This record gives sequence, C-alpha cells and structure tokens, in this order.
Amino acid sequence: MEINLLYFYIFSSLIFLLRMELSLAADTITPETFIRDGEKLVSSSQRFELGFFSPRNSKNRYLGVWYKKIPDTVVWVANRNSPNFNPNTALTFSNNGNLVLLSQRNGIIWSSNMSRKAENPIAQLLDTGNLVIRDNSSGHTTESYLWQSFDYPTDTLLQGMKLGWDLKNGLERYLSSWESTDDPSPGNFTFRLVIQVIPKLCAYNGSVEYTCTGPWNGVAFGAAPTYTSFLYEQVLVQSKDEISFWYESYNSPNIMILKVNPSGLIQRLIWNERSTAWDVLFSAPDGLCSDYGYCGANAICSADKTPNCECLNGFKLKSQDNQTWPRKYESSHSSDCNLQKWRPVYKA
Repeated sequence: MEINLLYFYIFSSLIFLLRMELSLAADTITPETFIRDGEKLVSSSQRFELGFFSPRNSKNRYLGVWYKKIPDTVVWVANRNSPNFNPNTALTFSNNGNLVLLSQRNGIIWSSNMSRKAENPIAQLLDTGNLVIRDNSSGHTTESYLWQSFDYPTDTLLQGMKLGWDLKNGLERYLSSWESTDDPSPGNFTFRLVIQVIPKLCAYNGSVEYTCTGPWNGVAFGAAPTYTSFLYEQVLVQSKDEISFWYESYNSPNIMILKVNPSGLIQRLIWNERSTAWDVLFSAPDGLCSDYGYCGANAICSADKTPNCECLNGFKLKSQDNQTWPRKYESSHSSDCNLQKWRPVYKA
C-alpha cells in the first residue's frame, strides 16, 4: 500500500512538472486548458510572456503581458481595475467562449466580454505582444480574431498597435497612464488620436489638453522630432471603418515603445542591448514650445528666450499693452499678432 502511494506521488509529480513545462512553452489556451498563477504563456519567438505579476511595492496580483527578456516592462494589464488577492486564480475559457480570470474565492475577476461566440475558441499570445481570441475553425488570420488585447491598450503603444477609432464597432483605442508605479489602475493621463479636419495626437490630464503634436502632413505628425524617422514609419488610415494611427519599424531588430507614464510624460523609448536599459528618444512635453501652436498663428516659440513667443517679421502685437501670450489650459490659443498672413512655424 505504501509502495503504491509512493508510485502515485512520483507519477503525479512527474505529470505536474511535465504539465508546467508544457504551459511554460505554450503560446495558446484552449477550452480544455488553463494557466494558473505561477504559469505563463510564451509567444513562439520567445519575445513576450503572459502571466501573473505584482508591481514592485504591491501584493496585488494582475494578469499581464511583458517582454520575456526585458525586466520590469509590463506592456498590457487585463484586470487593471480589479486587483486580485487570491493566489488560487486561473485564466481559462468560460462556457460561452469568453476568456475569464477566475478566482476560487471571488469568482470572475475579469472577462474578455466578447459579443460573438466561437465554435472552437483558442487564445494565443502573438509575437507582437497581442493576446487574441480566434475561432480555430476559421484559420489564423486577422479576420478570425474575435477579440484582441490591442483593442484595449493600457499605458504602452507597441508596434502595430493602433490608436484611434474603430468606427464599425464604436471603439476608441487610447493609452491611459498607470495611477502610480505600484498601481496599474487607470491614472489621470491619456494619449489619444484627436479627429478634427486634420488628425493630431494629444495628451490630456483628465479632460484638459496639455500637449499635442502638429496635424498630420501625409507622412508624419507636425512638430514631432524628425531624427527618429529612419527607425520607424508612421501610418495613418482614414476610411469608413476606422481612423487609426500606428507605427511600424523599418525591418529593424530594435525594440521601441511609446509610453505615457504616471506623471503624464509621453516618451518614445528604445531598448539598448549594450546597457540593458531603455533610452529615451524623445519626451513630451519638454517645455512650452512642445505644445504645438502654443504661441498661436504668426508667432514663433523659442524655448531659450523670455518671453517664449515673438511675432514673425512683418507682424506686430494687436495691443502694445498686452505682452502676455496665451498659456496652456486657457480656452483660446489665438495669437496677439495682427493677422496679415498665416503659416505654421515651430522652433525647438
């Protein structure tokens, strides 16, 4: 009897270790499988992992995606509004085909909330960092995706991830900061594609705009650094189904992200393999002049001068008694320079 129990224990342990090894190597979840706290999905090229984590100074557990070989870089969080305190938690499929985060104590913590049901659902972590649910009966194409994490960004824009509007489904994709470095719940700051006559990218503190790029010029957004243009291509699509912006690298192995941090700083970061750290390609806002149009029309902004704004040649102040230019958070950004002609000017 004791020998049988011993064999059973050894057999069970081997099965557990084998199952854990398989879960560590797998990039998919099916209705018959699940991952528990301590287990991971790994994308096929070993670039991204999905699993459970806690921020540095927190005991809360979250389901997230991060770079496998870059420490402390969580790029997406599922249950950012619903932290979990119970280690007995699993990610699996529900009976209606949704991907759910189940806690033994609290029930469903998070759900993909799909409106469509798949006959043969499968969840997969792609090499792009995108977690997708697709119908395995329909092949592996973007058209087979029933849900994807790229539609619900957190604070990080990855290559191929879109900002803007899915007009077909009434879905806006935008970045929102973490509340703090220890709390991934949505903070005060957002970064969005603003749809006007000509689209532009803007950052908001609550509902208050505090910095913007210039309008789209057909190749890139105005007033944005041009020295990084050789690294990646900016793409803007306007159609009846979507108005979206994303970026693609020029066949480069470089890892780049765009991030809005808890203090509201918008940063383009590139991973430096040599120093094993993120290098900052640019940050915004980096002063008053980073706010496109801060001085209004017919004026130029100079970060190294006081006042920052001065009229262009051939223009003068409407009122010589008024030397104060409009500042951020005011309702009007129009210039005090007489309007004789107009051309946008930006000077760093």
